[in-house]
Amino acid sequence: MAKLSVRDLDVNGKRVFMRVDYNVPMEEKDGAMAINDATRIRETLPTVRLLLGKGARLVLAAHLGRPDGKREPTMSLKPVAEKLGELLGQPVAFCDETVGEKAEAAVAALQNGQALVLENVRFHAEEEANDPVFSARLARLADVYVNDAFGAAHRAHASTSGVARIVRAWGGKCAAGLLMERELKFLGDELEKPARPFVVILGGAKVSDKIKVIDRLLDKADTVLVGGAMAYTFRLAHGGKTGKSLVEKDHTGTALSAESKAKAKGVGFHLPVDTVVATPVATGKLNKKGRMIFDLQNPRVVEGDIPDDAEGFDIGPKTAAAYEAVIAGAKTVLWNGPMGMFEDERFAAGTIGVAKALVAATKLGAKSIIGGGDSVKAIHKAGLGDQVTFMSTGGGASLEFLEGVALPGVTALDEV
Repeated sequence: MAKLSVRDLDVNGKRVFMRVDYNVPMEEKDGAMAINDATRIRETLPTVRLLLGKGARLVLAAHLGRPDGKREPTMSLKPVAEKLGELLGQPVAFCDETVGEKAEAAVAALQNGQALVLENVRFHAEEEANDPVFSARLARLADVYVNDAFGAAHRAHASTSGVARIVRAWGGKCAAGLLMERELKFLGDELEKPARPFVVILGGAKVSDKIKVIDRLLDKADTVLVGGAMAYTFRLAHGGKTGKSLVEKDHTGTALSAESKAKAKGVGFHLPVDTVVATPVATGKLNKKGRMIFDLQNPRVVEGDIPDDAEGFDIGPKTAAAYEAVIAGAKTVLWNGPMGMFEDERFAAGTIGVAKALVAATKLGAKSIIGGGDSVKAIHKAGLGDQVTFMSTGGGASLEFLEGVALPGVTALDEV
């Protein structure tokens, strides 16, 4: 159902509480925390500028990291407020509290067209608990609620759900920001009745993570292309050898069921015919998580079964070429999950090949939709992020939305 848009709000002189996704990567430099990638901040600029231009008194709320309900200086949003001000070209205030008298005073000091960033909402354990009292304290800062944080919309937290309910109960409007609006359009409306042929590309590690997406999209897709480690579970299900590759032995039945459903619906279901493998050799060293680090030796292409001493890390060139040919004829393409361990150049060819094919199809008029998470990282790594139709900002939220799950942060918004 269509949601009320921020475009349709009268916000002049009103306090607009806007949930954003400013969970940006940061690291310590010269004794201070610095932002490594401001993409998530930039993505909110259209909504921020629209609201400020309409005379809103803008109150921005976000989380950063996992402070577990405690104040953690390295996860403060102060650097985010400074970066936002730099990108906007105007000062942005920062309050080192999220709720309470200090926060209320900071909001009261705002003039029309000014913005304020509150401190990390997850410094309060009540945020993730969606505590009604905490939600009410946040709602005291708002006349209107806007959610532009699709990446957090799958969480029923105070700032994504609780505040909206209270603002509505008080007679206030609850609307989708421009970024949220685009997410709902491309992951929802565009995929409900896609231009055909509709090709779905699914990768990633586990069949169990994607089976609900597969089930739902089989009703709409013309072709499904499978890559990533999840392909090895399909190979195992067919009695093939997978060597040391990551497999889900307890989901071979799930894999076969997906193929059977695809066949019954007349949907093409393609699995890799060749694989880039390597032999993992223990180095005797542990990573930060205490796990053994392996040296991946003798990378090579094999067809069919994977040798006992080898592990699969990418689709092979024959598979990549076949997939690229299918993508070339598509009118709508949804991509969720890389074809292999693209972070390592030796195992990136399959993923990059798919990304280039996606861009080529887009240039011929196809709609290309990147379903968040590692797929976005992969297409950015290939330097092609600005050449597709849409890239989702959500990871888990994108996946759940594609599964057909009702997201709390979306259901909390007013319908039109």
